[in-house]
Amino acid sequence: MKPAPFTYHRPADLDSLVATMADLGDEAKLLAGGQSLVPLLALRLASPTHLVDMSRVLDLRAVDVHEAGESADAGYLVVGANATQRDVELDLRIAARVPLLADALPLIAHPQIRNRGTVCGSIAHADPAAELPAVALALDARIVVRSARGTRRIDASDFFLSYLETALEPDDVVVAVEFPLAAPHTGAAFHEISRRHGDFAMAGVAASLTLDHDGRIVDARLALSGVASIPLRAAAAEAGLVGAAPTDEAFLAASSEATALLDPPDDIHATAAYRKHIAGVLVRRALRAAHERALAGFEQS
Repeated sequence: MKPAPFTYHRPADLDSLVATMADLGDEAKLLAGGQSLVPLLALRLASPTHLVDMSRVLDLRAVDVHEAGESADAGYLVVGANATQRDVELDLRIAARVPLLADALPLIAHPQIRNRGTVCGSIAHADPAAELPAVALALDARIVVRSARGTRRIDASDFFLSYLETALEPDDVVVAVEFPLAAPHTGAAFHEISRRHGDFAMAGVAASLTLDHDGRIVDARLALSGVASIPLRAAAAEAGLVGAAPTDEAFLAASSEATALLDPPDDIHATAAYRKHIAGVLVRRALRAAHERALAGFEQS
């Protein structure tokens, strides 16, 4: 199919981009990499009157590490809105500084797609089966938004409202996402199950564990994808892990806690019961992998 007719805009800088969105409001859609929007346009599931291409705003392609003590935004990896998933995946700083993000990126589609798709675009699109919304939620990332009213930051916990719906206003422009840098002795893993590599997963789990010098868990992060209309944070399971020894029994209890109240979708890809079952399996696998990587960090330090 072909997209419905639209007027194409390609602002040259951020101020022009913000002004264009202020003028057009809900009649416009922003185009970054096009990973999610272009298929929707082709199927006419989205039919905007105006399409605003932000790819000329080169300042938004930066990927920066703000170390603790450098600024008010210290302790974050700042990924600009035009930085592609492949840009971030190939950045040698990412595995050590935000290991959960590094583990999730290679699971997204295929390299050709990641060459176009952007990190911020995937989070803004808010598909609950996608990897990056769950990563953002697990890490308490902040979505940096610019409009004619100024700049504001939205916590990931407040960002995802319902299926493909976020806290963004029609004229908002996501300019960056800020991912907190990992603490020392942190291990992370993203595990998912899909029918084929590159397909949307039937369920996925983002897990991160930080250990103290005695090997006990001092911080736990756990988020699930593909099991609800938005990515879900397993707060009760996290709370049960903090202070515990990282044993199989603790991970089994966390798995039971994380999936107890799940009511996953039932569709042509998987039954609700199967999704709930594999979510529990993935929680245990991801926690074990995160623990092993945290221990490896001890050995290297």
